[in-house]
Amino acid sequence: MPKSNTLVKICGLTSEEQALQVAKLGAHAIGIISVEESPRYVSAEIKKKIFKTLKSFYPNIHRVSVVQNCPIDLIIKNFLGTPSETIIQLHGDEDIDYCKKIREKIPNIGLWKAFRIKTEKDLDQIKPFEDYVDAILLDSWNKETYGGSGKKIKSIYLKNLKFRKPWWLAGGISIEWVDEILNNIKPDGLDISSSVEISPGLKDLKKTEALFNFINKS
Repeated sequence: MPKSNTLVKICGLTSEEQALQVAKLGAHAIGIISVEESPRYVSAEIKKKIFKTLKSFYPNIHRVSVVQNCPIDLIIKNFLGTPSETIIQLHGDEDIDYCKKIREKIPNIGLWKAFRIKTEKDLDQIKPFEDYVDAILLDSWNKETYGGSGKKIKSIYLKNLKFRKPWWLAGGISIEWVDEILNNIKPDGLDISSSVEISPGLKDLKKTEALFNFINKS
């Protein structure tokens, strides 16, 4: 596992083989995209298979199902019986009422909420959510996509951020930026996807390993 106290999530995986390889490298969380419009989309059946395999070999790794503006009943339906995920990550425009309802209907699974940050003022919307989620994820704003764009949030917005809940940073996280992130921004976790990809959903394992090694030394 990485020696740094910063947790690492690798998101947008699409195969059992790569999920196991990434877990072996030291990921603390692995994310699968349950958003049909995404080029990294994985069906409920394949997602369950990947997560069940991960649970068998790496039971302590968080298994994160990423959804976007999805009806709660459909999320439950896509469990296909017993949930295989440990975290539901809301990556759309879900409001506090939605968070309350999902808490009531799915109380035994962790809840993370992503916020897309375009300007510093966007950070002000987060505080009211802290009573209803287990972690906060900050991603960059992009008009074409809700995530996985590889674009960075401006570092100046991220200095001295404090939340009552753990927070993860996403958006363009590469080796070139990690040093500044770990020393100056200091999130609880890094959410990494497109910066270690060959193509959407297919990770470059050498790049992924190099990133883990860099974090190990930091």
